[in-house]
Amino acid sequence: MTPGETDAVAAVADGRKALVGLSREALAAELAAFGLEPFRTRQLWHWIYHRGATSFAVMTTLAKAVRERLAEAYVIRRPEVARDLQSADGTRKWLLRMADRHEIETVHIPEEDRGTLCVSSQVGCSLTCRFCHTGTQRLVRNLDAAEILGQIMLARDALAEWPAPPDGRLLSNIVMMGMGEPLLNFEHVATALKIVMDGDGIAISKRRITLSTSGVVPVMKRCGEELGVNLAVSLHAVTDEIRDQLVPINRKYPLADLLAACRSYPGATNARRITFEYVMLRGVNDSPADARALVRLLQGIPAKINLIPFNPWPGAPYECSTPDAIQTFGDLVNAAGYASPVRTPRGQDIMAACGQLKSTSLRGRDALVA
Repeated sequence: MTPGETDAVAAVADGRKALVGLSREALAAELAAFGLEPFRTRQLWHWIYHRGATSFAVMTTLAKAVRERLAEAYVIRRPEVARDLQSADGTRKWLLRMADRHEIETVHIPEEDRGTLCVSSQVGCSLTCRFCHTGTQRLVRNLDAAEILGQIMLARDALAEWPAPPDGRLLSNIVMMGMGEPLLNFEHVATALKIVMDGDGIAISKRRITLSTSGVVPVMKRCGEELGVNLAVSLHAVTDEIRDQLVPINRKYPLADLLAACRSYPGATNARRITFEYVMLRGVNDSPADARALVRLLQGIPAKINLIPFNPWPGAPYECSTPDAIQTFGDLVNAAGYASPVRTPRGQDIMAACGQLKSTSLRGRDALVA
């Protein structure tokens, strides 16, 4: 059992164990210890991750006596919905409460050709990026694999998408861009995403999963080798001086190290480009000179640049760049051969846009950061 699975099998309040979050191997080991035959693993996997069952009672391919035994010993949990908000543009945000009462936010963004779920990996964040609302919330703890998966499974519940259709899915893409830094919780994130990508379960292709990092350089190669998902890098500046201020982890892993890791990211090609996220901050990083410097920095990297108009939040120290500045910046980058779409803000009226997520959970004296 990997470190990403230990919490998921921990006893719940009534003494039963949670099964969500266990890999196939860990689930098989758990059921074997419980005295069930090996084929039961495949049956439970199908019901939990393909059919979205939340009760053993509905698992009609298992004998009634087996279902009753399982219900006495195990539970299939979802996070509790503390608040469910819907934007005028269709974006939906859930405030989800974990078993220990800590809370996170998860966002579903519907579009004409896809439905994207923005998933959190931590309660709070330790990186304190100055333009990000989540960064103003101290890290409380990592989410375990079950809690990461629970966000996806709950969204499928809400969208009535069990089992998911092969085409036209309302939840077709996943972005690990919610609260927290995924690569600082890699074991749990990897366990969850491997279950998400399993073809006999949730079955979302790695090509439809994007993991965003602020630049945890030592883990980037491992992410590419073990998961093979799309990589997004929160860049936001073209000099170490400015990036040190905006993304403080740059002081530990400066631009030269970060870009070297991008150049060697496994699987990066012109067909699978690395996305560089660049928040547009008025008078900070949005000049034509910055655009030209960005082009020079990315030379030789299969890349596209997402230009993100800054989404304000109470007390934010920055303002969004003007539309003209964003247009000029994008035109310069485009002219150099890099796609640079401007991300349309979604869910601003419910504080669900990029950089706006935050919960009120606080780190207690005895809180554990796994």
